[in-house]
Amino acid sequence: MNKIKMINPIVEIDGDEMTRVIWAGIKEELLKPFIELNTEYYDLGLKNRDLTNDQVTIDSAFATKKHKVAVKCATITPNAQRVKEYELKEMWKSPNGTIRAILDGTVFRKPIVVKGIKPFVRTWKKPITIARHAYGDIYKDVELIANGPGEAFLSFQNTDGKEEKVMVHKFKDKGVLLGMHNLDSSIESFARSCFNYALEAKEDLWFGTKDTISKKYDHHFKDLFQEIFDNEYKSKFSDAGIEYFYTLIDDIVARIIRSQGGMIWACKNYDGDVMSDMVASAFGSLAMMTSVLVSPEGYYEYEAAHGTVTKHYYQHLKGIKTSTNSMATIFAWSGALRKRGQIDNNFELVNFADKLEKTAIETIEEGLMTKDLGLMSTLDNVKILDTFEFLKAIRKNLEK
Repeated sequence: MNKIKMINPIVEIDGDEMTRVIWAGIKEELLKPFIELNTEYYDLGLKNRDLTNDQVTIDSAFATKKHKVAVKCATITPNAQRVKEYELKEMWKSPNGTIRAILDGTVFRKPIVVKGIKPFVRTWKKPITIARHAYGDIYKDVELIANGPGEAFLSFQNTDGKEEKVMVHKFKDKGVLLGMHNLDSSIESFARSCFNYALEAKEDLWFGTKDTISKKYDHHFKDLFQEIFDNEYKSKFSDAGIEYFYTLIDDIVARIIRSQGGMIWACKNYDGDVMSDMVASAFGSLAMMTSVLVSPEGYYEYEAAHGTVTKHYYQHLKGIKTSTNSMATIFAWSGALRKRGQIDNNFELVNFADKLEKTAIETIEEGLMTKDLGLMSTLDNVKILDTFEFLKAIRKNLEK
């Protein structure tokens, strides 16, 4: 069989632990037999990030700007325990946060829906898409330990030297401080990305913050969204028969749970991080969700929207078979290959990406699946496969 040729490369961003093992398995079983794979490789495994003082993370983001399309494996964001375990020089920032800050844009996450896996929320009939702002907030924060009594201030000095200053807190004892920021330009890009995505999908857009409490920070998000909607999108939404709806985030959570699904839920950065995991789990599994960062400049970074599956990795190192769901990582690769093909007018590559996704879903619907799905499937003919048996089952069907 002649392999499909790629015209331009994809930026390949490798990661950590069990997802790194799966990454290699997907390439060997599902990609290299069918494609002359053309990638520019960056190793974001935690040891290499530490070795390069995290420069490799920055380099991968700028490579994505150059080549326009990237695919990223799940990576470790180290905490104190990881610093000790890996003997790191320091507690490096989230690699996703670093990359997203350079690329800007919005992360769109949507469940992979298959027959036989019913959502845990019985009212949900349609997928819920999470639109997550990809810049700022706690992912670009600065933090400080207050080691004793004292006063903390938030100040801003204009370029003309004028300073605004407010007291944060008068500490009587030890405490902790956090400073966050965001940018009007990034919030506006976030808003337009959400409005455009809603128009393309012909689905309602819901957005919520905590503006009643955060009367300047969160309220600013609300105001910019409303201004852009009123000036640029109101008539377009009306013509398309869809709605833009704003309310408090806690109200949105309650409404989402009672809904039938089928909307796009726009979230600030941290809210989207948490709620996308909730939505993915409620639809079946964290490994059953697509994720793509869309930059206003036309850069695309596809990723698996879950962690590195540490428990399975340590079982794997001991020679114990695992049954790790690789669907999100497969769909990260298929998404990147499809976008590469679309940009390059390489329709063979686009067709392959479509077939890969279709085959992966059909394999599960035939009853061949990993343990996480098998435990909740309503199919009668379920067969639990280990990590690599599942990839081989998809390959067998793909070859047909």
